[in-house]
Amino acid sequence: MGLIAYIKSLFILQLLVGFVFVVSGLIINFIQLCTCVLWPIDRQLYRKINTRLSYSLWSQLVMLLEWWSGTECTIFTDQATVDKFGKEHVIIILNHNYEIDFLCGWTMCERYGVLGASKVLAKYELLKVPLIGWTWYFLEIVFCKRKWEEDRDTVFKGLTQLKDYPEFMWFLLYCEGTRFTPKKHEISMEVAESKGLPKLKYHLLPRTKGFTTTLSCLKGTVSAVYDVTLNFRDKKVPTLLGIVSGKKYMADMNITRYPVEEIPEDEKECATWLHKLYQQKDALQEHYEKEGSFPGPAIKPPRRLWTLLNFLFWATLLLTPLLNFACGVFVSGSPLLIVVFLIFCIIASIAVRRLISVSEVNKTGSTYGKMEGKKEN
Repeated sequence: MGLIAYIKSLFILQLLVGFVFVVSGLIINFIQLCTCVLWPIDRQLYRKINTRLSYSLWSQLVMLLEWWSGTECTIFTDQATVDKFGKEHVIIILNHNYEIDFLCGWTMCERYGVLGASKVLAKYELLKVPLIGWTWYFLEIVFCKRKWEEDRDTVFKGLTQLKDYPEFMWFLLYCEGTRFTPKKHEISMEVAESKGLPKLKYHLLPRTKGFTTTLSCLKGTVSAVYDVTLNFRDKKVPTLLGIVSGKKYMADMNITRYPVEEIPEDEKECATWLHKLYQQKDALQEHYEKEGSFPGPAIKPPRRLWTLLNFLFWATLLLTPLLNFACGVFVSGSPLLIVVFLIFCIIASIAVRRLISVSEVNKTGSTYGKMEGKKEN
């Protein structure tokens, strides 16, 4: 292990990075709460401010991927598609196989200037997660309980409200509904067989309701759908904990742009279109498994310094008084102060670890399959 890799693996440094993220996040959430007074006065100003506040938090995670772990992201697409990145409202369809797939998506958002305005159709449980759910709430993220009867009005209202969003937004959809696992795949393919739908090898059966509803509600705002298929070289299975520990991964993303004019407006035809899209995604995965790469030209969008500068700002602001306080505690020699400070460090480490666990595949709490056979696709 090299010296730099060893330093990144030190728990104390990881704890300090986590401290900066958590405390800056709480500060950002408080500022976001204060901006709520702007909502009835100037909604667009409220949105522009919260877009930048959200960027200040999310870009710290992107910094971990790009600068701390050194993970590289390569996209496979044509230049005409790249030229439109960050210049239009779009829906992103991303496969859901890895703990850090959202982070790779955020990296692309950051490099093309739309990270702060990125959206997602999120599960309701995330609303209760400090920092993540709270920031999303102020960013007008649409939360759903995955029960259409309960979600219908909330989803329609939330999506329709975004039609006049002032910043170009990338709206991320995980059409599979949950992360891929062998067990979930087995259940999903049983459902596909029972409904006479095409079987998939590398994906779960897409749930079409979320896609068709999002496309319908954002009609006239969204101009394209980007289909994104993500893989990691050498069959690596990256984790957020690995990123925090400084492990480097090589991510490949195939991106295909579909203008909304080419997608059927009829709900059933649109659902059929999505199923065909997932067959194409499956073929892409098969190609990657055999060739170790996606077809087409490879493009490596350059990293931007903003994520690193943003983190350094928060680190300087928050760590300077913390380190001064820590030195004062240990210099004082007071057993009580030292014990209290160590307890604080333990609590902080547990809090950081809990936040990381939200992304872990085996702790997502998914109930996929319990009612899957009864769901409409």
